[in-house]
Amino acid sequence: MPAGAFRPITRAALIERLAGWIAAAPGTARVAIDGAAGADPAGLADALVDPLRVRGRNAVRIPAELFWRDASLRLEYGRQDVESYPDWLDAAALRREVLDPVVADGCFLPSLRDPATNRSTREPRRAAPAGTVVLVSGAFLLGRGLPFDRTVRLAMSAGALARRTPESERWT
Repeated sequence: MPAGAFRPITRAALIERLAGWIAAAPGTARVAIDGAAGADPAGLADALVDPLRVRGRNAVRIPAELFWRDASLRLEYGRQDVESYPDWLDAAALRREVLDPVVADGCFLPSLRDPATNRSTREPRRAAPAGTVVLVSGAFLLGRGLPFDRTVRLAMSAGALARRTPESERWT
């Protein structure tokens, strides 16, 4: 399927088309599902897991917020600083603990830090059989030089994004 914008009529059609496109990636595939919280990248990533498994691909989901930087760094200018928000993601840790080793060693760290408590999750490394699809969902994943094999960028009109974003998160 050629790169470009997918514009299906229903969410179910989007999920089916994306699952087919992702499943066609050779070997272990690292996939970014990037978008603002109101666009629900986590929900789309969750919805892709079963269709990928039906297509014979093991799929794991990694929420990007489990790889946010330490609170002392990300909240240095306050909890709602618009300028520092894009830098909350610890892209180097995501690459070091998930994206590179899942291809090189067949293992990955499912989480680094709990964003609510700011404590290490102390999760053990997990094995990823050859051909696994790693779905990383969250905001600001693209444009950081991360080695994704497929990328999905969720975009919405300003009005739709405002309607779907909870009041407490509209500053983002």
